[in-house]
Amino acid sequence: MKRTDKIFLYMGLIAIAVSMLIPFLWMLSTSLMDELEVYQFPPKFIPSVCKWNNFAEAMTLQPFGRFFLNSMIVAAASVIGQITFCSMAAYAFARLRFHGRERIFALYLGTMMIPAIVTVIPAFLIITTFGWMNTYWALFTPTMSSVWGIFLLRQFFLTIPKELEDAARVDGASDWTIFIKVILPLSKPALATLTIFAFMGSWKDFLWPLIVTNRVDMRTVEVGIASFSNLYTTDWPHQMAAAVVVMLPIIIVFMFAQKYFVKGITMTGIKG
Repeated sequence: MKRTDKIFLYMGLIAIAVSMLIPFLWMLSTSLMDELEVYQFPPKFIPSVCKWNNFAEAMTLQPFGRFFLNSMIVAAASVIGQITFCSMAAYAFARLRFHGRERIFALYLGTMMIPAIVTVIPAFLIITTFGWMNTYWALFTPTMSSVWGIFLLRQFFLTIPKELEDAARVDGASDWTIFIKVILPLSKPALATLTIFAFMGSWKDFLWPLIVTNRVDMRTVEVGIASFSNLYTTDWPHQMAAAVVVMLPIIIVFMFAQKYFVKGITMTGIKG
């Protein structure tokens, strides 16, 4: 590639990266403004005076301590559930031989074509039948398994050499022992990838917690952020301050697991 072509390529990539960062920078800027300063025209990108106390006030105007606790419980249950159930199902589809395996797997993949919003009403009716409204069971039970997670792990398990399993069987290992002591330790990149997506999906979910909870003490952080808006006005500085704080756990999780995340993504589609 010519040097001029590389320059244009890098300039284009930088422009795309900056365009993706602008909304986050605008959110951070708004979180430091005065409430009236947000509505000035023309809009200001840099606040006249940075009001750092907006962050502390946002956390106290609503019970965000409780919201964070609820979100952490739901996200932890979602991650543990998906790691457990998706890995077992993926191992069955990748390694175990049983009648109709490929057809059942294709049926599973077919459910990914169904919009998630279509399943909201049936899931809500099931939750109300169980009497789980305003409970943690209602919040995390539907997220404890994922067809996408099963697909991700199955594709990664297919890249692991079968010779390792054969050697373990020669030593008398059962399928369960192979799964626990051979497959899972070698699948850390894929498991880390699933952990990130499961955590992000649970942490930023808004619609489902809004539907199955109507008590303030059972709200999650996303529903808590929306509480700064009402019928007549929106407290933009405090809402954006809360959004910045709520975004930090996702950034921290990604920073710790990004090495495995990239490796898991690149290796998942190697073998079909």
